[in-house]
Amino acid sequence: MNNYPTTHPLASADASSDLTLDRTDLAILRALQQNAKLTTKELAAAVHLTPTPVFERLKRMERQGVIKGYVAVLDAEKLNRAFVVFCSVKLSRMNHDIAIDFNRHISEIPEVTECYNISGDYDYLLKINVRDMTQYQQILLEKLGTIESLGSLKSSFVMAEVKHEYGFCI
Repeated sequence: MNNYPTTHPLASADASSDLTLDRTDLAILRALQQNAKLTTKELAAAVHLTPTPVFERLKRMERQGVIKGYVAVLDAEKLNRAFVVFCSVKLSRMNHDIAIDFNRHISEIPEVTECYNISGDYDYLLKINVRDMTQYQQILLEKLGTIESLGSLKSSFVMAEVKHEYGFCI
């Protein structure tokens, strides 16, 4: 038996209502985080239910937005995109329009695989996957460097990946 609570309250997209997931929902989500290609029948066996209620739970969690989608996890090394850079960005100034413009620019750069608006000394943290240092320099000069509001940036190069989870603990 696991040590998870019977129910797990999560805030839904609609702040006026709460979303409650039970142990079975959480077990389904954990199993999907490990392998999203499980069939409903395999998932049902893993959580000790029949396929129909598991299917209904999946559809409910999809409708509620708990499950946002299903993706394939790609091997960056085999696709020649294993050079990973975390780039901290400070804008020259910040307001709503500048933030919208920056976000638009970043969304148009496919090598930026993650972008977070952060607090502290920098305004944004970017995760960039490229072939090598030469391609990263090209991104800096031809894409990031053309953003008018860019003030400064700091690059940190990944030497080794220690842990990378695609889901999070639920």
